[in-house]
Parts: sequence; C-alpha cells; structure tokens
Amino acid sequence: MSLTEEQLVQSLNPKQQGYVNLKLADPRNGEYLLGVFHLVPEGRLNVLQTAAEVAAESSTGTNFKVNTETPFSKVMNALVYQLDLERDLVWIAYPWRLFDRGGNVQNILTYIVGNILGMKEVKALKLMDVWFPPSMLEQYDGPGYTVDDMRKYLGVYNRPILGTIVKPKMGLTSAEYAEVCYDFWAGGGDFVKNDEPQANQDFCPYDKMVKHVKEAMDKAVKETGKKKVHSFNVSAADFDTMIERCEMIVNAGFEPGSYAFLIDGITAGWMAVQTLRRRYPGVFIHFHRAGHGAFTRPENPLGFSVLVLSKFARLAGASGIHTGTAGVGKMKGTPEEDVVAANGILYLRSKGHFFEQSWSKIPDLDKDVITLVNEDTAHHVILEDDSWRAMKKCCPIVSGGLNPIRLKPFIDIMGNVDFITTMGSGVHAHPGGTQRGAKALVQACEAYLKNMDIEQYAKDHEELAQAIEYFSKASKDAM
Repeated sequence: MSLTEEQLVQSLNPKQQGYVNLKLADPRNGEYLLGVFHLVPEGRLNVLQTAAEVAAESSTGTNFKVNTETPFSKVMNALVYQLDLERDLVWIAYPWRLFDRGGNVQNILTYIVGNILGMKEVKALKLMDVWFPPSMLEQYDGPGYTVDDMRKYLGVYNRPILGTIVKPKMGLTSAEYAEVCYDFWAGGGDFVKNDEPQANQDFCPYDKMVKHVKEAMDKAVKETGKKKVHSFNVSAADFDTMIERCEMIVNAGFEPGSYAFLIDGITAGWMAVQTLRRRYPGVFIHFHRAGHGAFTRPENPLGFSVLVLSKFARLAGASGIHTGTAGVGKMKGTPEEDVVAANGILYLRSKGHFFEQSWSKIPDLDKDVITLVNEDTAHHVILEDDSWRAMKKCCPIVSGGLNPIRLKPFIDIMGNVDFITTMGSGVHAHPGGTQRGAKALVQACEAYLKNMDIEQYAKDHEELAQAIEYFSKASKDAM
C-alpha cells in the first residue's frame, strides 16, 4: 500500500527529521543550491526516509545521529523540501555555504553526487537538474573566453563554427596529423581539434605535433586569407605536465585566439578544468566529456543528467562542452536531453528539466537583466562591457556521427546556429579526401544560409554532390 505524504513524514526517525522540511518557506531565497533527483529506494526504507538519508550523507550527516553536532552545524543540513510520489522525484535544498568558498566545483559534486551514489539504500538515484542562486554564482568563475570571442577572431557570424576531429584518432605521425589539419583548413574549415586520447605518443611527439600544426595553420591562413583555430588536448598525468603543454603552445608563435586548450574534464578532473580557466582566462577552454555516459545515459539509474554536467561545466569556467547530437548522430541522446542541455549553458536564462535557470548575478527583475535576456534571445552579443551582471555563456560543441547531409537536420532540431560542430568521418570519409570533405561541409552550410535544398545546391557544387551520394549510401548500408 502506498503511503501518503503525511504518513511518510510520521515514519521519520529523529535523525531523519533533521533533513526534511516539506514546508520550507522559500527555497529560492538565495541560501540554497537546489537539486531534483529521480529516487527509488532499495530495501527497508520508504522514499522519504531514503531521501532523508541521501540529504544527510550529502551534507552534514552519516548513518547515525551523532552527539557532536552543534546548533550551527544543523543549519548546514541539506533539506528534502518537495516530493512527487507518482514520478519518484525528490527535491533537496543544499545550503551553499557548505561548499568551498574558493569557487570549487569538484567540492560541490563530492557532496551532491559523491558518496550518495554508492549508498545501499538506493536502487535508483539520478540528479536530473540543479539550480544555482545568484548569490552563489558570484563565487564561481564561469567562462572567460567565449564562443563570441572566437567568432570575432574568425570573423564568422550567423552560422555554426565548422570544425573537424582528425581521424584516425590515433596512429598518425605529427607531420601526417598536421597535413590533415591543413587539408581541412584549406578546404574552408574553421576549427580542428585533437581527439580525446591525444597525448605524447611515441609516433606523434607532442612538441612536434604543436610545431607542425603551427606551420600548417600559417600556410592555410596565407592561402585562404581566413583565420583558423586548433584545439590542443593538454590533459596530462600531472599538473606540471599539463601546464608545460599549455606553455609550449603559448610560446609556439600562435596568435592569441588561434588555439584552444582541450581538457578531458571527466577523466582529468574538475581541478584541471578550473586550473586552466584561472591560469588562462583569455583562452577557449574546451571540455571534452569522455566517460560521461557512465553517469548520464538514461538507462543508468545512478548518476546525473547531461544538463547537470553541462551546467557545472559552465559554472567551472569551460568555454565549451560537448552536448550531444540530439539523436541525429551516432551518440546516445534525444532532443529533449541534448537540446535542453545546450540551451541551458548557452543562454542567460533558460528552462531546464525542472528549473528555470538565470545566470544573472544581480536581481532577475532588474531592468538591465531584462534587457540582457531580450538581447541574448535575439542573438546579440552581451556582457562585453558589463560582465559583473552575469556569468558568460558556454558553447555547445557537437560531434559524433554528423556529416554534411545531417547539418541542416541538426540545426533544425537545435533551433539555432550557436555551436561548434566537429565532424570526423563526416569530413575525412569523403571520396575525394579531407579537403574536398571540408568543401562539402562548407557548401552544405552555404545551402542552409541561402535557404536552398541541399540536393538543389549540390547540382552546381561537385564536392557536396559527392558527399550526398556517399553518405546517403553509407547510411543505408549501416541500417
């Protein structure tokens, strides 16, 4: 028999009672970080008892009431403040004063998706959405260098930034890698990235890779008259090596703006992300999310959503993070999950799965904030000369199975062009090679901008015609 909310409250023991307040007057008063969990108990405890244990473990408590707590320590208790028994949802308010006041994102995650994911009392426990109050945003860095800065450097507006991932992802020498970069840039592409495992392999020494990429970029810029960007994976075994790689790039002669630092944020860790943000505020910090599926895939009952991961990346100061292809590409994901996550980090105000998040640091009803929100919605650049008012945007980076014929379908689902697309095989598998693959991608984008059917546009553009023929057949063969 299902228990009523009143019966659930009456079932709490004295310790659990300290972590529940279903009449919390104003959870949005600025004192709390709010979270919504999908929670299913395992074993003897009911849903509210389990939620209370989760709140305790993720704030001040343990499995028994202790005699060392103080009146003040009780003020730091996380509080279960709302239930949805039909959907197995639990809302928890965390006093954000619990968290390291140095703007430490890993510290927050250690609390709210740390030990609790290993508790034997839970069968399912997934953090679906979070809400940060303006008073808390003030303590965190947020992005320094944004996609708007990259657009300004590249001179690219009103379309996606067109990028690629060098393939094969491993096995090319430094010179071979640079040759692929050159071909893509010479074909009209904007942005090239190392893939997530790129490091200092014996067949592709890091220092030579950096040197040759610089040479390839210089040649492509001279020939095309267009600026280019390369994102270098600086993830490393230790802090010193990571910084050494960054300094190698900084001192290699690249123009400011022509390079980004890619960090494998899940595996390298949040400390590495925030170190890069603080050491290099004028560099695009590229968060690759390798490993995220262990937490975010919908069939996994434990972990957190793509939206939660993406919001914390923005809080930590990532300039961009991979957000998925919304079911259009090869990676797991749906429009509901991936587009909501992309919008959640891109805009000044956006609706998540449960919360409407404003990234404003001043009152949300302030006329200047309202103006900024309207300008942001209209795709105007904001926060250029008033950065104190809000946390800057984080750019969705889109990769995984896209190709020129899938560009417009993805844009239609996304609803805007404010993203970096990084196509791998979608460029390099082109029958004519990488340079013609890049031209096909550029042509697909041109067709979109001219509001022309891609098949019609391809009649006068050989590279796009080849791409349509090849990828259409490849898609059918893969079914």
